Amino acid sequence: MLRVFRSKPKYVTVRSSAQQQPSKIDDDQPERAKKEVPDNLWARCEKCSTLIYNKEMEKTKHVCANCGYHFRIPALERLRFICDEDTYKPFTPLVATNPLGFPGYESKLEQTRINTRLDDAIVIGTTRIHGYATVLGIIDFSFFGGSMGSVVGEQLTRGFEYGIKHRLPVIVFSGGGGGARMQEGIFSLMQMAKTAQAVGKFKEAGLFYISILTHPTMGGIYASFSSLGDIILAEPNALIGFAGPRIVEETTRQKLPADFQTSEYALHNGMLDRIVTRGDMKDVIGKLLSYHLR
Repeated sequence: MLRVFRSKPKYVTVRSSAQQQPSKIDDDQPERAKKEVPDNLWARCEKCSTLIYNKEMEKTKHVCANCGYHFRIPALERLRFICDEDTYKPFTPLVATNPLGFPGYESKLEQTRINTRLDDAIVIGTTRIHGYATVLGIIDFSFFGGSMGSVVGEQLTRGFEYGIKHRLPVIVFSGGGGGARMQEGIFSLMQMAKTAQAVGKFKEAGLFYISILTHPTMGGIYASFSSLGDIILAEPNALIGFAGPRIVEETTRQKLPADFQTSEYALHNGMLDRIVTRGDMKDVIGKLLSYHLR
């Protein structure tokens, strides 16, 4: 089901296979031609529609300075924000096979690995945060929607087992809207029970697990390991839950609150311990680790 996969280079340059062709300008409107501006210079906030220069986004850790909206970020970028410099050491990489013979799955996996520079939807290893040693796992939405296939479940389980063996806390950033990965069927669904059992054994060993929910944390991921933390944190306005708000509303035939299944709603109803902005996240984690290790 799983096989060891040789790590990719640390830095990979990805080039588009096709160059964008300039649009033609009507002969009767020559004055409207404008100098081309690269598309990757700006980003538009999904909440307030503010146009943000990407260099400014890097300074704010991809948070809109106008309204506080937290843009979704890759796992490798989050490592840079959370880990002490040069302390992250990844676990042995794994890649999924195609146990059900799902048409086109292998080619989609390979293309996604090239596009994301990831082996699967999780980045996991050991690191230090404000000097405290810990196991750190991050789910990346850009890899099949952050869905939990066999590799994600196995790597998370190994992370908790490593924590037990070396008496280390475990921190996991969840961020997947796909739940179980449909291309792996029952093998994917099994990971819900597998990761929940791994958390249970970890807690029996008296160790500390911090679960951090980012946008979105839904489906099987939320219904298993991400909702089992000793401390559960979340980024602002993250979508959190099992089924989406539209499905819940159609099923219950009830009008839901406007903020239903947001991290703010979850905090108000006792499902979270705290909402933490991205800029404060590393310091908050460091304080929690210091309290526990005392």
